[in-house]
Amino acid sequence: MIKIDNVIHTYKKHSDEEVQALCGISLDIQEGEFLVIIGHNGSGKSTLAKHLNTLLIPSEGQVLIDGLDSTDPDMVWNIRSRVGMVFQNPDNQLIATTVEDDVAFGCENLGIESGEIRARVDDALATVGMAGFGNKEPHYLSGGQKQRVAIAGVIAMRPKYLVLDEPTAMLDPRGRQEVMETIHRLNKEEGLTIVHITHYMEEASQADRVVVMEDGKIVAQGCPREIFSQVKLLKSLRMDVPPMTELASILNEAGLEVDKTLLTVEEMVDALC
Repeated sequence: MIKIDNVIHTYKKHSDEEVQALCGISLDIQEGEFLVIIGHNGSGKSTLAKHLNTLLIPSEGQVLIDGLDSTDPDMVWNIRSRVGMVFQNPDNQLIATTVEDDVAFGCENLGIESGEIRARVDDALATVGMAGFGNKEPHYLSGGQKQRVAIAGVIAMRPKYLVLDEPTAMLDPRGRQEVMETIHRLNKEEGLTIVHITHYMEEASQADRVVVMEDGKIVAQGCPREIFSQVKLLKSLRMDVPPMTELASILNEAGLEVDKTLLTVEEMVDALC
């Protein structure tokens, strides 16, 4: 389990002015959970994510990964072997001349034996739907394929937790779908705990739990239906809501009572029929 206890993160701007990016965050993330974090730019989402594998250390408070304290320098390697991270731009994570060399890179840094690396690379590429692409050059791949290779490079190191910081932000709709299908498969079939940061509400609607951040604080959390039924709150925080949830809110305001927690077109059709 990941336990975040009253975490405060303060950094200095160029003027030496101190800014508090996280303001007393407390959150437990259960093993096997699919957690989505949403919030507009500057709400603290990425800052929080970077605390999960010691890219950042709390100014105050504590982050525990399976009981390992992120503030302990001796625990950094152990924590990073448990928590893998994938970022927004896959081009920043792909460094080798072939796909298989790229996926193998992290395992090589861990000092894993070559035969085991070969097996892990093959398994990771198959898991993300990229088997047969091992000898391809990464720069010839589509955006969605590149991101799936980046994910393969992380899961080849066998983490328990996978943190994804807006991994679909730079992708076209097809690439987004490919990556999201991969992430869900890793969660449901491989048992990886997922922490997914996104601006896309349709991605958040598929989570087990949604956390809403604003000004470095958690302002709401719950299952997607609970969160997205709070249309006025989300709009006040400059966030979108799934179209059918917004339509349900409009219909209720117009006097037609429908379930305010609807998420999909199919659910809306059933409600209106």
